Amino acid sequence: MPSPWRDVRLTVVVPTYNEAGNLPVLVERLLTLPLPGLKVLVADDNSPDGTGEVADKLAIEHPERVQVVHRPGKEGLGRAYVDGIGRALDGGAEYVAQMDADLSHPPEALPGMLGALLSTQAGVVIGSRYVPGGELDENWPLYRRALSGWANLYVHTLLRVRIRDLTAGFKIWRADALRDIGLERVQSNGYSFQVEMHYLATKLGHTILEVPIRFEERRDGASKMTTATKIESALMPFKLRTRHRNIEP
Repeated sequence: MPSPWRDVRLTVVVPTYNEAGNLPVLVERLLTLPLPGLKVLVADDNSPDGTGEVADKLAIEHPERVQVVHRPGKEGLGRAYVDGIGRALDGGAEYVAQMDADLSHPPEALPGMLGALLSTQAGVVIGSRYVPGGELDENWPLYRRALSGWANLYVHTLLRVRIRDLTAGFKIWRADALRDIGLERVQSNGYSFQVEMHYLATKLGHTILEVPIRFEERRDGASKMTTATKIESALMPFKLRTRHRNIEP
């Protein structure tokens, strides 16, 4: 990317819970990108597998580029993101990226996503599985494909949000868009955090751009999707329509 674009202050927020095997690989791939202004903020929910200690070692090795937030326990993906994104904004980030720690999101796609954001008026760019050119790993289980497809159709039907990958967790936000949304408004705990953020961005009139990525199956560890998370996600669209019905641009 040309300067000054490549020098922007971009903070990548990575929530973690039991990702000790994946985190060092992810951080190494992020820090080798041609983005010298990129920083990584790890928000760890007191992982019992030692992910927090792994993150601390990475912060010692890269004191100017890696920061760790130790949270008291597992409170859900949404709460970890609200905490991490808030700290990134307070730290002066101009752009904030979200991505999973399980290596399902390709870090190498970030420069292209950032370029798309900087060259348009979009408030957020989503790394999408479901736009032309997007791909799913052949090893992604059939039931996960079906669940993801059904979830997107379900939310589309209820919320009428014109995004193909409504449950996507890989994206870059402008700091101004995040401040306009207001993290204090966001109440989702689990994966429905992604839907709530997209819904709020749409209600407030922010342009949302989707670019294709290849979504990989996780390399190590286990999925954090639980029955409680699925129930929260199923109920959330109804809550969002009531909770945010008076929001206008």
